[in-house]
Amino acid sequence: MSNYKFYEVEKKPPIAWVYLNRPEKLNAMNEPAWKEAPAIFDELDKDEDIKVVIIAGRGKHFSAGIDLMGMAGVIPEMAIREQLGAIKWKLLPKIFMLQETMTCIEKCRKPVIAAIQGYCIGAGLDMATACDIRLCSADASFSLREAAVGFVADVGVLQRIPHIVGQGIARELAFTAKNIDAKRAKEVLLVNEVFESSEALMAGAEKMAMDIVACSPLAVQASKDVLNFGVGKSVDEGLKYVASVSANIIPSNDLYEAMAAMMEKRKPNFTGK
Repeated sequence: MSNYKFYEVEKKPPIAWVYLNRPEKLNAMNEPAWKEAPAIFDELDKDEDIKVVIIAGRGKHFSAGIDLMGMAGVIPEMAIREQLGAIKWKLLPKIFMLQETMTCIEKCRKPVIAAIQGYCIGAGLDMATACDIRLCSADASFSLREAAVGFVADVGVLQRIPHIVGQGIARELAFTAKNIDAKRAKEVLLVNEVFESSEALMAGAEKMAMDIVACSPLAVQASKDVLNFGVGKSVDEGLKYVASVSANIIPSNDLYEAMAAMMEKRKPNFTGK
């Protein structure tokens, strides 16, 4: 069990559960939410016992987004009406810090599954789109909210969501700030699967995690690396990169174990070596 102010981390090898743990505020993201995430995902990346990470929200909701009042002391520049160059110069690195809260999930070599119930709004959607896979319960509600409150979404969702749902849907969500329900989220491929209840959602996320665990950790992590690299690249660039990755991980103990298991007609016991 972890000792963070916003997150609760439970390591149950081979799975780690990362909970947004501010249910009394609908898991709205205050200062600790933004500052604690990079260290958490760096640690999980390095922990060889952890093969998959699941992110979920405590309480009835995933996240209602950024806690603007709670962040006022961290980013006072937002409230200064005379936006002179020196003010903007101070604001820029703070935006980079906020972006890292989401990017650290993408950079973590372990697959990350978002298990979403209730609200997934604004920064909550930013976080969800930084995950590899999104699952939700039937009561989930999604909104790319920033246009409704006078912001441009600047911590990653506008860069990531077009690769998930396509440009047309991404622009519709960004320009209208509309809510979409779980059914629509599944139709536009924002989520992979919808579960009837939060209990079924958590069980489904765990089952998917264990399906991933059953595969070679080396191959799974290399696949995430290749997929991440390929975003925005040409097919030719992607092919050259994957050739390098493949040449670097072959042969492996996992490959020999897969061949032995096939010959012996048993399930392989992968070690990630």
